[in-house]
Order: sequence, then structure tokens, then C-alpha cells
Amino acid sequence: MTIESVLFICLGNICRSPLVEAVARKHLAEGGLDIHVASCGTGGWHAGEQADPRMRAAAAKAGYDLEPHRARQLRADDAERYHLLLAMDSSNLRDMRRVFGGKADERLALFLDWAGAAPPREFPDPYDEELTAFTQSVALAEQGVRGLIQRLRQG
Repeated sequence: MTIESVLFICLGNICRSPLVEAVARKHLAEGGLDIHVASCGTGGWHAGEQADPRMRAAAAKAGYDLEPHRARQLRADDAERYHLLLAMDSSNLRDMRRVFGGKADERLALFLDWAGAAPPREFPDPYDEELTAFTQSVALAEQGVRGLIQRLRQG
């Protein structure tokens, strides 16, 4: 399967998935891979909002710009619009399966699993954690994106 687009999904689309989207966008471009990336959340309560300020700060410190990001909710047509749909955790994966109603099941996976990253399998949500969790999220996103790129290059 040729992958031309990837959607990263978390709960509110203000922490993990916009971070992974920004990290992937930067490293895919640097690696010469023309793959469209986007992100969304399974919940819609943050729709239209910027990424969490703590995540924006941690990302900026590492060289990733989350300022333009605006949260959006997962839609049923995302199953048709994206070649690969990667959830940050198993709860998000369950919600995706419910929204898609069985469509695209072969293209749904946990981000860190699909990327072949070392444990953890699930990307921890830093939202209710200390500030260090946001910095740790950046490192985990970079690790996962390295694995993602390696897997995409293998075809």
C-alpha cells in the first residue's frame, strides 16, 4: 500500500497529535518524503482552539512550531481521506473504530506500535501531568516519527 497521507489522532487534539503532526511534517520534509500529515481528536470540546500552551512551549523549545494549529474533531470521512490513521492510545483507537464503523480497519493502528518504537505502546497523555511530561512527549514523538519514517521508506 502506498501511503500518501497520515492522520494522527488523540483525545482533544491539543497535546499529543498536534505535536506528532508537527514533528512528522518537519522530519518527512527533511527526509524528502512527500506525505501529507494532519491531526485531530476523537472529542470535539477543543475544536478551533490552539494546542495546549505547555505543549506549544515544549515543542518550540525543540524547534517545532505549533502556533498555527487549530484543533478539530475526527470525522467519518477521514477514513476515506487518509491512507493511514494512527491513534495515540487504545481508547482513541476504539473511538476511531466506532466513528468509522468498520471502514479502514486495516489502516488503523497505534502510532507507536505502527512506527516500531520501543515501549511504551501507547503515547501517554501529558495533559494532567507535570511540565516535564510535555518535554518527554517531544522526545517520544521524535522517536516515533523516526520509526514511522523508517517504515514508510521500507514500503
